[in-house]
Amino acid sequence: MNGLLVSTGVVALAEIGDKTQLLALVLACRWRKPIPIILGIFIATLANHAAAALVGVTVTEFLGPQTLKWLLGLGFLAMAGWMLVPDKLDEAEGEPKAAKYGPFLATLVTFFLVEIGDKTQIATVALAAEFQNLWLVTLGTTIGMMIANVPVVLVGNKAAGRIPLGLVRGVSAALFAVLGVMALAW
Repeated sequence: MNGLLVSTGVVALAEIGDKTQLLALVLACRWRKPIPIILGIFIATLANHAAAALVGVTVTEFLGPQTLKWLLGLGFLAMAGWMLVPDKLDEAEGEPKAAKYGPFLATLVTFFLVEIGDKTQIATVALAAEFQNLWLVTLGTTIGMMIANVPVVLVGNKAAGRIPLGLVRGVSAALFAVLGVMALAW
């Protein structure tokens, strides 16, 4: 259960102010159809994070416990630093290339592609390696992504202006730092 709860919390916090959250806002403003956008986010995240968790669980089979300990600990500490860097949506990502296919497919394709190499995907790899549970980590990171993105889609710009992103980034960074220290101490 720890894998589920930690994964949910870490990704929900890490996603606030992330480029995929900004993409959710752009899509919500462009299409004004929340249900297909939310479904697109859910399916794209589930597929992307399942693949990332599979990598995380699999990589531990090839690494010794000491190597894994150092990689995870330093990886979580690096994520703590990365959390402190504000994220921006690139201009090219603002208008979905799949727009001619409607809100669901546009969201599915753009979310899946934008999430590749994103900090929440990398966090999913590390969390799966740490907790050795593909399904609970995938479920947790997907729930965390939905917790952060669904309100943006539903409420749009009003909620985004009220979220203290600096505080959220600081809490996320602290959480990753604690995970890093715990991984190194184990």
